[in-house]
Amino acid sequence: MVSHTMRNVGIFAHVDAGKTTTTEHMLFKSGSIRSLGSVDDGTAQTDNLDIERQRGISVRAATTSIVWRDIYINLVDTPGHVDFLSEVERSIRVMDGAILIVSAAEGIQSQTETIWHALRSLNIPTIIYVNKMDRIGVSVPDVLEQIKRLLSPSAVPIQVPQGDGEDFTGLLPIWNTLPDGKNFGLDLSSVISTIADHDEELMLRYIEGDQISVEELQNRFQSLSKSGQLFPLCFGSSQMDIGVAELMDAITTYLPSPEGDKEAPLSGIIFKIERDKSMGRTAYVRLYNGYLRNRDLIHNVTRDIHEKITQIRKLDGRKFVDLGQVLSGDIAAVYGLSQSKIGDVLGSTVGVPASPDIAIPLLTVQVHIQDDHRYSDLVEALQELTDEDPQLDLQWLQDERELHLKVMGAIQLEILSSLLMSRFALEVTFDQPSVIYKETPTTSAEGYIAYTMPKPCWAVLRFHIEPLPRGSGLVYHSEVRSDDLLIRYQNEVARRVPEALLQGLHGFEVTDLKVTLTEGEHHVWHTHPLDFVVATPMGIMDGLANSGTTLLEPLLKFRITTPEEYGGKVLSDLVQMRAEFEPPSIIHGRFMVEGILPVATSLDYPVKLRSMTGGRGVISSSYAGYQACPPDVHVDRPRRGVDPLDQSKYILSVRNALS
Repeated sequence: MVSHTMRNVGIFAHVDAGKTTTTEHMLFKSGSIRSLGSVDDGTAQTDNLDIERQRGISVRAATTSIVWRDIYINLVDTPGHVDFLSEVERSIRVMDGAILIVSAAEGIQSQTETIWHALRSLNIPTIIYVNKMDRIGVSVPDVLEQIKRLLSPSAVPIQVPQGDGEDFTGLLPIWNTLPDGKNFGLDLSSVISTIADHDEELMLRYIEGDQISVEELQNRFQSLSKSGQLFPLCFGSSQMDIGVAELMDAITTYLPSPEGDKEAPLSGIIFKIERDKSMGRTAYVRLYNGYLRNRDLIHNVTRDIHEKITQIRKLDGRKFVDLGQVLSGDIAAVYGLSQSKIGDVLGSTVGVPASPDIAIPLLTVQVHIQDDHRYSDLVEALQELTDEDPQLDLQWLQDERELHLKVMGAIQLEILSSLLMSRFALEVTFDQPSVIYKETPTTSAEGYIAYTMPKPCWAVLRFHIEPLPRGSGLVYHSEVRSDDLLIRYQNEVARRVPEALLQGLHGFEVTDLKVTLTEGEHHVWHTHPLDFVVATPMGIMDGLANSGTTLLEPLLKFRITTPEEYGGKVLSDLVQMRAEFEPPSIIHGRFMVEGILPVATSLDYPVKLRSMTGGRGVISSSYAGYQACPPDVHVDRPRRGVDPLDQSKYILSVRNALS
């Protein structure tokens, strides 16, 4: 079985909450590095990219390891900016425990809540670490109220801060505190009452006045924390090196060790791919069962291929160490997996958790090369970057010589531009980003195609298309008997339906629908499997033409806080942007409003808000789904390739017979 002396811990937070600084101090205090790096100076261990050192922000998730109290801890430091949420998403999936860092100065931001909900959806045990306790104006009661309200009432302080703001000097364990009025209301009784809410037996003893030992409380709290029912709340100032050692103690005490069995069949997932200057393509693998050794031939279940491992390494502090093997529960850098991709499962899917799906690119952008002679170099570079971040979803239109990427925001474009220059010596420009709309069927309808000319060909298909609720995606089903349409032909249709839905009547992906194959026919002599590759898009588009499609636009959940005097102007702007919002509130002279906002109308608003308020206004946002556009909003995107509705021309184009 997996050793209990290991932890896999992800460090998550909003931008500037102090993740990388906290990680750096952990590495230093554990003895993994001999001198402290600095985010501001560009010397932080986990900021590996040149652009990370220059900008002082994390762009990629960084994996490292430490040993603390004889516990081996794999640490994954993730980016904080919303534009790099895909890195966070991939890291959350493979963690057994998490540290969610909240800045005591800035409070809980939208991204903090997004990450929190993702952690809860996978029931990942989580420690909440309130950093920057030394900042001017910090109030412990305000921080606690916000955490209880926006995250969870089951967050339990296990320390008592000695002062707050500029008076913050240190911490005391809550286990030996007494209610004396100087501890912000934090004492052992508050812990007992919270634990009792999750333990009926303990609650009865507490009500009856039984003495409950501190040791028993700690053991019960430890169990509830490891199962994700209670969330230890720690305080500190990583920059001042206050609270970091206590946080590391909390990791070893309150977060679980990985489960799994090294004797069981291999089960693992690739969650990160990067290029090492000396070693080349590196795949970071989390193992759930079994083990990997050098020269093992392993089965990639996702792609149904076999690849041979050439080397296994682990980052220990600042240096890589050759391992030779990695056992279940552990994380390691694996080499030799040249065809495998991020998200691929190795061996078996047993024990591999689902992805939380929190990173949804809402913008698309076209990339242009300054030196046209290096166009092919740009294609290769973007393919490599998409290999490392699949959310970029590179679309290479070879006939039009166009390159399109999906992105999260303007910061990501700046980083991509810098990466292409520093890593590939390519100078690029981007068009203005455009919003990624979607379409959904307006009503139920049928689509029919009889592809029987020009011979030799024969494929007859009838689809029933119906709309589904928002967020349903595509549901496909076949009612056709194998006597009428052979299974291998039905499988070809099933593979082609998602491709056929990538461009609807307005040129956008069609989603939230059910497609049922109700009729199918092949010919004993004339049918070839490729006939269904040609026929499926024509049948689907015929159905969409009959049903019509409704345009869907992406929305953001937002929170705006500004000085009170700008509140009226903000509300006026929100109305102009078609926002839906709750009644605003005013807290300590700060105006705050929350609601839902279309992406299309608010692309430039963060810049406008900063300018209008002299930098004192803040907007934080997160993805909130798609909804139907108002009737007066009409957007079309030029179709790529020949429209399957023009069946004659489409058939000729697929057969390469267009002149």
